[in-house]
Amino acid sequence: MPALLDGQTLPLIFAALMGIAILAYVILDGYDLGVGMLMALADRQERDRMVATIGPFWDANETWLVLGIGLLLVAFPTAHGMVLQALYLPVALMLLGLTLRGVAFEFRVKAQEQYQRWWDWAFVGGSALSALTQGYMLGLYIMGFQEGWLTHAFAIGAAAGLAAAYGFMGATWLVGKTDGDLQARAVRWTRLTLVATAIGMVAVSLATPLVSPRIFERWFSFPNMIGLMPIPLMTAALFVALWVFLRRMPRLDHSLDFVPFMGAMSLFVLGFLGLAYSFYPYIVPEKLTIWQAASSPESLVIILMGALVVLPFIACYTAFSYYVFRGKATELRYD
Repeated sequence: MPALLDGQTLPLIFAALMGIAILAYVILDGYDLGVGMLMALADRQERDRMVATIGPFWDANETWLVLGIGLLLVAFPTAHGMVLQALYLPVALMLLGLTLRGVAFEFRVKAQEQYQRWWDWAFVGGSALSALTQGYMLGLYIMGFQEGWLTHAFAIGAAAGLAAAYGFMGATWLVGKTDGDLQARAVRWTRLTLVATAIGMVAVSLATPLVSPRIFERWFSFPNMIGLMPIPLMTAALFVALWVFLRRMPRLDHSLDFVPFMGAMSLFVLGFLGLAYSFYPYIVPEKLTIWQAASSPESLVIILMGALVVLPFIACYTAFSYYVFRGKATELRYD
């Protein structure tokens, strides 16, 4: 076995691949979950346009979730068992929400007119349930799956924070994919959810070091503190820049309509990097490192061969679909 594919390096490779898959899912499915939740604030005609902005992408976006969970299962089976045992109920509720979204997406246009609004609300409810359960799971993970009311209270706050962040992503997506009155409303939604997202990120950033003395030491000891300063500074600068930029939206020429979405993506990447640094090398916080949880090197080599085939296909398909359906959304047709 090559030196680069030994028992020390392979778990790192799979942790990176799993991190990429999870980050891609959070960004891509995050915005379409956000659009689904924002449909609660729109009328029927606007809802049709909002669905048209995510119609070509939403089901493919969920592929990244399947990939991330699949890598966790085959590469880190011990961690998979521990995580899902702690998150069994919210995972089941998340899958229920995703299923409800899928059914509602098809039936909302095929049902009789008097029932269509109920399917619209089913899509909204499925989107909200999926977002809230993902945030709740994130809160439990940050708290290290500890027992007690404080853990669950923080998880509830994280659920609201992630739902707001998904709403922010969805609003920026609508700014880029729509025009006219709907785009103007999307700009207002973006401003409101930007504030909520900032509050949520600050809360998570403060809570994470307080949960673990090890994480506190990594962030606030010298010289680490100086080296890590660009992450919070860049995050704060992005929030301010987006707030200023949104005051000049919408633009008549639509030339910079996707700038807020790119800024939102950058915020999610910075937040993810901060969490990854905090918890490394643990895959189950303070309990199991990536090396302790990893499968045998022989198994990982075989799995890596498959991953190196599947991952480029998913990435290329995703990029191709976004290229084909680039620009402003047009009417979504089913005939």
